[in-house]
Amino acid sequence: MNPLFAGLLRMGARKLAQNPELRAKSARAARAAIDEARKIAQDEDRARAAGRAVRRALDRFRGAG
Repeated sequence: MNPLFAGLLRMGARKLAQNPELRAKSARAARAAIDEARKIAQDEDRARAAGRAVRRALDRFRGAG
């Protein structure tokens, strides 16, 4: 891994660990990502399920859902 990128990730992880609000938000985001991955893995058509998950994520970023 690029040392500059690794340093940025390390710095971000430290900042995240210091802030309780960000820790809670990141824990919720991680749980949501795990739930999405579980849905994709259980679906018969995984490619379609992955596409739907991406669409839901994009809609959330845009504020539509």
